[in-house]
Amino acid sequence: MTSSTAEQSFRLCAKASLFKIMIHYYTTPLEGVWELIPDVYSDSRGSFAELLRMEEFYAKTSSQPFVQENESFSQRGVLRGMHLQHGKASQAKLVRCVYGRVLDVIVDLRQGSPTFAQHLAILLDSEKKNRLFVPRGFAHGFLTLSKEAVFHYLVDAPYAPKSEIGITPFDSSLHLEWDQWLLQYDTLSPRLSAEALILSDKDRRGISLNDYLTKLKN
Repeated sequence: MTSSTAEQSFRLCAKASLFKIMIHYYTTPLEGVWELIPDVYSDSRGSFAELLRMEEFYAKTSSQPFVQENESFSQRGVLRGMHLQHGKASQAKLVRCVYGRVLDVIVDLRQGSPTFAQHLAILLDSEKKNRLFVPRGFAHGFLTLSKEAVFHYLVDAPYAPKSEIGITPFDSSLHLEWDQWLLQYDTLSPRLSAEALILSDKDRRGISLNDYLTKLKN
């Protein structure tokens, strides 16, 4: 290590010691959903951030341990969603955009919830390093806004294909405002349109919210 590099390391450590390194937890309008934003310290070499402290995380969110780690790569304009696993296979998720920018969207489908069928849309940015904790009982999806994006998530239950449900992200009863969100968050040119978003055949065949509720009764 050169003296210059050692001095930079000392300065970074000294800076971190002056200010307690924090992972900030922010509540949202949907009970149990948290946005996590870490402090990021930078110098000429790059940056450092503590992303998760498990004891603190479990105390604030859920004590259920994560059992599976997933990652996806998407091009700009790819829309994945809205996905959930129902019943005993239901999953809580901790999601983050590792590279790029995505608009993360969730819908509260918890039976008896005072915010049932309400949604939340939040921008996840790899530079900000923010995460979203999504409890069990939510439908989840995201839209890629950068040229490319790597999306990472931890889940507290394994993948269960027989319990998997896909709800179309264009169901009018969900009131998901894709056109408005694109106007607000899409900063690249040419602008994306809701009609031109890229979905898998499986997601295009997603059922409506009403069909999902009917399915639960049967």
